[in-house]
Amino acid sequence: MNYESSNQYNQSSDEGRMQQREGRIARSIESQTAKMPSDVFLWAAGVAMIGSLAFQLMGPRSPRMSLFGRRVEGRAPLASFVGQWVPTLLIFGLYNKLVKVAGSDRMSR
Repeated sequence: MNYESSNQYNQSSDEGRMQQREGRIARSIESQTAKMPSDVFLWAAGVAMIGSLAFQLMGPRSPRMSLFGRRVEGRAPLASFVGQWVPTLLIFGLYNKLVKVAGSDRMSR
């Protein structure tokens, strides 16, 4: 592959990206999330970590049967459930930041 053909490939891929438009739903989601400060997701992830730790440290409670018939002891399932929110909230914060920096609203203005 020579320089001219690779240069043509780059130009055609750039043109394809410029022609791609976001759908109505994606634009409405981006417009709503762009209004939120990025710190909200970081603070929410921190609260989820602290909440998960609090549930874990609250200690065991009486054993009970779970939905699937297994015996569950302690608050570990609840601590794990809340703890799994952390990466999700951080990814939402990353998406929010990307929308603000390079979202489709930059193209439409």
